[in-house]
Order: sequence, then structure tokens, then C-alpha cells
Amino acid sequence: MDVLHVILQILLGITSLLLTLLILLHKGRGGGLSDMFGGGMSSGLSSSGVAERNLNRFTVVLGITWGVVIIALGLVMRFSSGGDS
Repeated sequence: MDVLHVILQILLGITSLLLTLLILLHKGRGGGLSDMFGGGMSSGLSSSGVAERNLNRFTVVLGITWGVVIIALGLVMRFSSGGDS
């Protein structure tokens, strides 16, 4: 169970970083961080609904994965600490 615990913690760190980056790439009401890095390119991407829809899909899938990893990590910690004592 210790190896599974470490793998889930690493997966949680990776998904947290990726989820943060994907959320920052979304265009908010004020333009957001995507305008700061993209400049004029973001206006071309915002006119294309495909890019925005794909970004939304990736963000939702990664968010669900992040939640599943948190629940799995909690269950592993709960049952591994209960068996040790």
C-alpha cells in the first residue's frame, strides 16, 4: 500500500499543476492570463470555437481525474492507517 500511496501523491501533484495551468489558459471576462501570453493570437483562438471547446473538455476531464485521485488517496490513507494500529 505504501507504493500506491506514493504513486497517488505524485499523480495528485501532476494533475494539480496541469489543472492550474489549464484554468489559467481560459479566457475570462477581462482577457485573463491567456491574453498576456498569447497577445494577438488569443483573438484568433477565441473566434474558433473548437479550440475553446477542446480546452474546456481537457479541463473537465483533468478536474474529474483530480477529484478521483483525491478520493482514492483519502481511501488509501484511511485504510492503510486503520490496518497499522
